[in-house]
Amino acid sequence: MNSNGQGENAFYGRSHIVTLSTMATIRVSEDIYKELNKVAGRLRQESGHPVSMDDVLEHLIKTRGLKLSDFQGAWKMTDSEAEDLFKSLRKHWSHWKYPSE
Repeated sequence: MNSNGQGENAFYGRSHIVTLSTMATIRVSEDIYKELNKVAGRLRQESGHPVSMDDVLEHLIKTRGLKLSDFQGAWKMTDSEAEDLFKSLRKHWSHWKYPSE
């Protein structure tokens, strides 16, 4: 590990150590570290004062709700499997009845 808290890991590639005041130390990838710093910069601009990583993580936990798009790419399937899935959905959707207004 170098003086910037960066280290090389055979399994995880480049990583950063984030120390949360007396609570815990977590290891994050370089990409995640960059994203956390972007959020920290935005929060600093909005608040007009420095923010800690603890502030950043708390903000993300409180304000980020999961969206369907958060899972994009998580389910790997072949084109054939996707086609079968959509055929099945179309079949079931065709049986839905909408309530009359």
